[in-house]
Amino acid sequence: MRLPGDGREAHFVKLFAALIPALALGACGIGTSSSASGLAAAMPPSSGPQGDYPVVVGDPYLVAGVAYTPEDVLNYDQVGFIAMDPAGGSAISGSHHTLPLPSYVEVTSLETGRTILVRIERRGPMDGNALLALSEGALAQLGAAAGAPVRVRRVNPPEDQRALLRAGGPAEARMDTPMALVGILKRKLPGQSSAPAAIAQAAPAEPAEPPTRNRPRPSLRLRLLPPSRTHRHARPPRGTARSSSRSPRSRPPSAQAARQARSMAR
Repeated sequence: MRLPGDGREAHFVKLFAALIPALALGACGIGTSSSASGLAAAMPPSSGPQGDYPVVVGDPYLVAGVAYTPEDVLNYDQVGFIAMDPAGGSAISGSHHTLPLPSYVEVTSLETGRTILVRIERRGPMDGNALLALSEGALAQLGAAAGAPVRVRRVNPPEDQRALLRAGGPAEARMDTPMALVGILKRKLPGQSSAPAAIAQAAPAEPAEPPTRNRPRPSLRLRLLPPSRTHRHARPPRGTARSSSRSPRSRPPSAQAARQARSMAR
């Protein structure tokens, strides 16, 4: 015997059973979303190779009446003088007029040959036409001051050295440049062509030589050498005719010639 309420209770049981999986999935979804949000918040910001991108070149501009056109030159290698870049602080960074931002260069002091790796992060120097402006940290690592002559050469360092510079620290020490090469590079500095002339003008003049009439004339003594015996008895080489000054030896007449002469006399 079925009671009237049994059908409704069975219906509610089936409906509740169907809702349980949906509720479970919803609860899982909420937990997954919250955990993903927590992991994202706990992960540090990206500092890998993508930290060097995008690379910015920029538009032409003027500094102290000089026009600069930024461009991506892979084999950049120039000599000049450095300035101070206060915006860099203690980081090993610098500013350049035309190289892409960021880019990496080796800076060599043309006074000591010391070479360091620098990350170019800014445009400049904007208050002058120096080749490169270095931060306080880069100047200290290079052991140079503003106005020092340097060589700037663009390089492509490995990722571990890039990461050190991005973090504001110095990269591994580079090998010093030989002083023989430093001397050659210093000759290419701007304004070095007039240096020899200035040095020649500053050099003291050498004393003039006394006139020739006041000089004592050296005495001339001639000594005649006796003829060599080897020349006196020298024989002419083979194959040459003897001198005609000598008369040939006379030979005695033969007996037949004498008989002919007597017969003719009779």
